[in-house]
Amino acid sequence: MIFNKQQFKDSLIERLKRQYGKEISQANSHDLFDAVSASALELIMSNWMETRRQYEKKPTRQIYYLSAEFLMGRALSNNLINTGLLQGIQDVLKEMKIDYNLLEDQEPDAGLGNGGLGRLAACFLDSLATLDYPGHGYGIRYEYGMFEQHIENGYQVEYPDNWLKHRDPWEIKRSDLSVEVVFGGNVVVHRKENGESTFSIENGEVVTATPFDMPIVGYDTKTVNTLRLWQASSPTGFDLQLFNNMEYNRAVERQNSAENISRVLYPNDSGPSGKTLRLKQQYFFTSASLQDLVRTYVNNYGTDFSKFPDLHVIQLNDTHPVVAIPEFMRILMDEYGMGWEDSWNIVTKTFAYTNHTILAEALEKWPIDIFQGLLPRIYQIVEEINRRFMIELKEKYPTDYMKQNRMAIIANGMIHMAWLAIHGSFSVNGVAALHTELLKTQELKDWAELYPKKFNNKTNGVTQRRWLMSANPELAKFITDRIGHGWEKDLSKLKELEKYADDATAQKEFLDIKKRNKERLAAYLKETQNEVIDPDSIFDVQIKRLHEYKRQLLNILHVMYLYNKILEDPSYNPPARTFIFGAKAASGYRRAKSIIKLINTVAERINNDRRVGGKLRVVFVENYRVSVAEKLFPASDVSEQISTAGKEASGTGNMKFMINGALTLGTLDGANIEIVEEAGSENAFIFGLTADEILKIENEHSYNPQKYLDSNPGLAKVMNQLIDGTYDPTYQLFKELHDSLIYGVEGQRPDVYYVLADFYAYVEAHEKVAAAYGDRKAWARKAILNIARSGKFSSDRTIEDYVKDIWKLKKVKF
Repeated sequence: MIFNKQQFKDSLIERLKRQYGKEISQANSHDLFDAVSASALELIMSNWMETRRQYEKKPTRQIYYLSAEFLMGRALSNNLINTGLLQGIQDVLKEMKIDYNLLEDQEPDAGLGNGGLGRLAACFLDSLATLDYPGHGYGIRYEYGMFEQHIENGYQVEYPDNWLKHRDPWEIKRSDLSVEVVFGGNVVVHRKENGESTFSIENGEVVTATPFDMPIVGYDTKTVNTLRLWQASSPTGFDLQLFNNMEYNRAVERQNSAENISRVLYPNDSGPSGKTLRLKQQYFFTSASLQDLVRTYVNNYGTDFSKFPDLHVIQLNDTHPVVAIPEFMRILMDEYGMGWEDSWNIVTKTFAYTNHTILAEALEKWPIDIFQGLLPRIYQIVEEINRRFMIELKEKYPTDYMKQNRMAIIANGMIHMAWLAIHGSFSVNGVAALHTELLKTQELKDWAELYPKKFNNKTNGVTQRRWLMSANPELAKFITDRIGHGWEKDLSKLKELEKYADDATAQKEFLDIKKRNKERLAAYLKETQNEVIDPDSIFDVQIKRLHEYKRQLLNILHVMYLYNKILEDPSYNPPARTFIFGAKAASGYRRAKSIIKLINTVAERINNDRRVGGKLRVVFVENYRVSVAEKLFPASDVSEQISTAGKEASGTGNMKFMINGALTLGTLDGANIEIVEEAGSENAFIFGLTADEILKIENEHSYNPQKYLDSNPGLAKVMNQLIDGTYDPTYQLFKELHDSLIYGVEGQRPDVYYVLADFYAYVEAHEKVAAAYGDRKAWARKAILNIARSGKFSSDRTIEDYVKDIWKLKKVKF
């Protein structure tokens, strides 16, 4: 992209004048961020429009990625790096005596996602554009994201994440492309003269879906794809008559009801109203997206939909968008008069489904009464899908009534969305080798036997542009200085770095870079949380969504164990360690919130105890998000990947740690297995029960947590400290955590995630980490080998796998 410094400077000055009525000297940091972003978008716009023209001029198969989350992170630096504009714009700002880093920090993280599901979607969009594939995202433009997490008295407290307080300079509102989505109402049957029936909805709640487009800029290419996000509003939201009658709340009731749909990511769904809102969100964005695609298709090709699957493949990112399957059936049948068989033939050639979990409770199900009340016509279609499917099952398994019931899409008062996804899609993929194998042999065994050709694996990946080039520029330069360019679009080239693993100069330079990254993180935590941490200590980091299966509880119990050991044994002299946690717990997840309280309570005790002598410190990073992760990954020494084996689908944080030179301490779970295969078991610290060992225990019903307490006095003491007043004078705060591990609570068996079973092995793994860290050259060697062998874990490779096996795309050529 050609960059004219003077033109950009003039554009910046003019934009400040037009947008804010200010000169450069009067503009504050946010004004300047907005003006720089808008001026950069102007430069990107020509490629964005040209990409769209190419897709229109040469019709080709395109991928549409439907996801409830897109955890995009900040756009400014990422877009400037991908376009090659970063250095030029930094030079212009420097000449104008403007601090680019200060501007960058003015950008809020887009509140469009929460965890790995959303970050994966963002990486995929980056890779699709970088590889010149026609691929776009569809989701919801959440007004407040999930929430902004504050820690108050050790507890998580949720505040609105007002990321749209100022305008987002990277989005374009497309009111001309708005569509209407209907909820509730009555299904009306119309009889044609030929006896056929057509259906429509009367007296439903009509919601307007307005799209906002964000550019997805490929690296070192002209391709700019689109993320289209839908905002909800009411077309008749304000009732002037009621307002004039002084009934002010009723006057805006419809508008508030509609706007609630795109208000918050993952509203608390522990009650019926929350479940209804979650289902509303899912139908809202899938219906709007399908209407958008169908409208474009009809404008170009008319109402012959036979070519639709040739030009569109829709990837369902987990079960959240699965309601798109019956919605597409509704559009084809009710709006375009197609018959069932023809419609189903098109639908089942269009959709592909990615499963992201092997936790049975996370396979989404909807109560019939909620689903039918909110989406009456869609429920009729799901019923018919299920009726026809049950006929197939009875023909295939005529005497196996248990299997028929297990596989029924509607059963026991619930609609099983994962079953609907598998039945209605042409491809079903897991996201790591172990995950896919467990799906085929355990959780989805019946389905894998019925549809063996549908099932495939696509191991996740991350984009090196954001997680290495942008987040860790010093390390990126270290790599380029040794192996040259090329790895930015082909991460397998990092293999060439292996020959530097034993190079003393490279080892020292790597350790120096790591030290500076640790110092930057320490400065950030001092500034934002007044936390003082030692950059010479081991930075042991666990950053991910707070869930019991991810076992942050195991981590903090081990910290308590170390604390006891330091106090009890004067001869114990371990290397200094800083344990860093970052996680949000879902607003309705009580036990996860208790774990956050425990972490912060333990941190307060340890960090204020002079007897620890600097050997141990615990930090909980508030409001963990992408921009904070970009500081944490480069600074980490140890990557905590300690989920119960067989429970984590893949993980992508483990990959981000790896490419930044942190060593994995983890179980053989998810993509950890493939990471260890690539890096070598001698360059990681693996512990704990395997998925097969856990399956054996569960089949034999032989688990007894008490035996681990009896054989490990240190563990028994830690567990007792949860309830003996050591950390809580009321003796009640952590009693549920204690009882859940030893006795089981709320109908669960004890220690569902084998925290106690894996505890001693975890202690031993940490002792190996401490010993290994003492040999700095050997540690650097392990870290460099991890980086060199991380090539498999680029989202570019993942996307190429999807393209080859599922999507069948062709690259766009300008």
